[in-house]
Amino acid sequence: MTNRRDFLKLSALAAAATTGMPGFLARAAAQAGGSKTLVVIQLTGGNDGLNTLVPYSNGAYYAARPTIAIPRKDVLTLTPDLGMHPALRPLMGLWDSGRMAWMENVGYPNPNRSHFASMAIWHTADPSQAQSDGWIGRLAEKIGDPFCASNIGAATPQALRASEFSLPSIDTVENFQLKLPQGLGGAFGDMLDAARSGEAAFLTQATRQMMKNTARVQANAQKYRSGATYPDGKFAAQLRDTARLIAAGVGQRVLYVSLGGFDTHAGQRAEQDELLGTLASGLAAFHADLERQGLAENVVVMGFSEFGRRVAENGSAGTDHGKGSVMFALGQGVRGGIHGSSPDLEDLSDGDIKYRQDFRGVYAEALSGWLGLNAREILNGDFRGPGWLA
Repeated sequence: MTNRRDFLKLSALAAAATTGMPGFLARAAAQAGGSKTLVVIQLTGGNDGLNTLVPYSNGAYYAARPTIAIPRKDVLTLTPDLGMHPALRPLMGLWDSGRMAWMENVGYPNPNRSHFASMAIWHTADPSQAQSDGWIGRLAEKIGDPFCASNIGAATPQALRASEFSLPSIDTVENFQLKLPQGLGGAFGDMLDAARSGEAAFLTQATRQMMKNTARVQANAQKYRSGATYPDGKFAAQLRDTARLIAAGVGQRVLYVSLGGFDTHAGQRAEQDELLGTLASGLAAFHADLERQGLAENVVVMGFSEFGRRVAENGSAGTDHGKGSVMFALGQGVRGGIHGSSPDLEDLSDGDIKYRQDFRGVYAEALSGWLGLNAREILNGDFRGPGWLA
């Protein structure tokens, strides 16, 4: 007979993503419905919003950035005043078809220029920094399903931390499966078949569900045929894995992907140009993949960075940590266009643009308008969004 300690010991690997209390099972049955998926893109390092969504008709922009501003002739024109960085050209088709939105002047009260502190604020949706669990973690607890959201990458960001259970990070789809040490498969199966009660019964049920989900992902991954050609690189590979998980149909409501390197204190043009090109080519392939597989109508992408950059360039052909910035969204469920008013570059706050749209309002629309959840409960308040959903 195998005792409870042995059972828990051998189950530890399988249960790593299912450490919640038994109460989540009942909530999962009641609330886990829904076929729509939100893909969150984190631009780590503080992306420069002014060189991303360029105010090309504003002389103050060029005066503040004599060497790093995007020349007017290179801007991808969106409106008579605004245009996209030329490296974002792969996304122009989405803009032209009304499936891309930009949100301007996004930030939060009492902005913080620290990478760590500001990212924590965006992750927890709490500018007071009183909470430790993430807004996606709270979402998963409300749904009651530790498999409803995943990070695509090695390290789980704070946004996916929950108090009741751990949300998984998936390095690659191929590795998203239970791999027991050689010779333990039979013993592990016997333990799952044994009659148990209390916490052990909960662990058995959660482990079986985890095995069912990962087996389904692996089965669908074998059948998956990409509907698009993805560019080389880690970010594109993660987006391809994101598409594979959506195609697997295992109930992922939120998938999280990060692209780093946006802390452009020096030589910004070369660095940001390359990064925005990586972002745009990857997202364009991802959307094309979803469209060709008939999945695009159920997926919306929402992107953010922890802060923007200062309006004036520094002495190293770069920009330093700022405050407000831009967010973007794309997909068939998006109301394409510019949402919010452009920043006044001659009325600054200590050299930074003044935020006008609380980022929690953008989150709230994604939660309630797209995922059909109670945004007030998850964000601990009512926040008005800019109306970026169709």
